[in-house]
Amino acid sequence: MDTHGQHMASIDPVKLQNLITQGLQRYGGQADACLPLLQLLQEEYGYLPLEGLRLIAEQTQISGRQIYGVATFYAQFRLMPEGKHRIKVCHGTACHVRHAQQVTLALRKLLNLADEENTTQDLEYTVEEVACLGCCSMAPVMSIDQKVYGNLTPMALSKIFNQTATPNTTKTTPGDH
Repeated sequence: MDTHGQHMASIDPVKLQNLITQGLQRYGGQADACLPLLQLLQEEYGYLPLEGLRLIAEQTQISGRQIYGVATFYAQFRLMPEGKHRIKVCHGTACHVRHAQQVTLALRKLLNLADEENTTQDLEYTVEEVACLGCCSMAPVMSIDQKVYGNLTPMALSKIFNQTATPNTTKTTPGDH
């Protein structure tokens, strides 16, 4: 990761500049172009690379502060690349009282995620805590992509990954660290 906490992604600077140029031709460089320019970046890369945000600020009349404000205000934008697989861990009331936090901590350990990270270094998995997955009778629950797993325990996680797709970041169980 770089000093700003972003995963180092191989962004082709020429491709990025061409995308920004096309966006500027289409939307202009005034403040009202900020949202569509960010959407263009997000659509192309799946997140907003810092290099792209810097180029927009340098080549428009939109300040870096304004760009960052828009990027962090709207939930549609991500400042970090996402993994190929999204893991959502429910932390709603039913899951919370049935130890969802322990499940989340074990999952983060299994995937070797540091405290401030949500995406594995190999960009395979992104872990997200959500308010509710709507499966309260199976609490605690998580989903991997669209498949829901219920009645979770920390030890059940390694079994789930062994049955589905073993994380590329580790081949150990949570207790092996």
